[in-house]
Amino acid sequence: MKILIIGGHGTIGNKVSEYLRQTDELIIAGRNSGDFQVDIANSESIKSLFGSIGKLDAIVCIAGEAKWDDFDKLSESDYYIGLKSKLMGQVNLTRIGLDYLNPGGSITLSTGILADDPVVKTASAAMVNGGVHSFVQAAALELENSHRLNVVSLGLVIDAYDKYKDYFPGHTPISMEKAVNAYVKSIKGKGNGQVIRVYA
Repeated sequence: MKILIIGGHGTIGNKVSEYLRQTDELIIAGRNSGDFQVDIANSESIKSLFGSIGKLDAIVCIAGEAKWDDFDKLSESDYYIGLKSKLMGQVNLTRIGLDYLNPGGSITLSTGILADDPVVKTASAAMVNGGVHSFVQAAALELENSHRLNVVSLGLVIDAYDKYKDYFPGHTPISMEKAVNAYVKSIKGKGNGQVIRVYA
């Protein structure tokens, strides 16, 4: 398979890329690294990326940002960070990417446990994660050419535990193997419109 992974050098993306590289042709894109650069908050940047790459069998996004802060400190512009990047960025990747997807191909988006089990300082992040879940479930109903669209929603992964553990008291981190397998399930399985949750 010819697979584009946006965010393929991140904490999770690196492990997913390492696994898939054993059997598939990978193209890595990121904001500042990879084979191609892309800003998913900018639809013109997304169009340029796909125009440079051509047809694909799978598109995977393990990228997107949102502002974390106390609820009473989040401004309107703070919310727009997540809306433009993690929400509309992934919506636009789907909208534009479908034109470059071979028949039977898949798109996999990424969110996280905050959609279902938020913690403090995540009003914005939880909001956009939930929005992506609803988008995937609705948009998947209208796909053509046997295309599939899913989203992987992970809990706190072990490789990020030390960095984020103070935000997630009492959470048991999930293994990187479980994280990788969630993406493999979406990319190589047959599910469509699924929110693939791995929280434990």
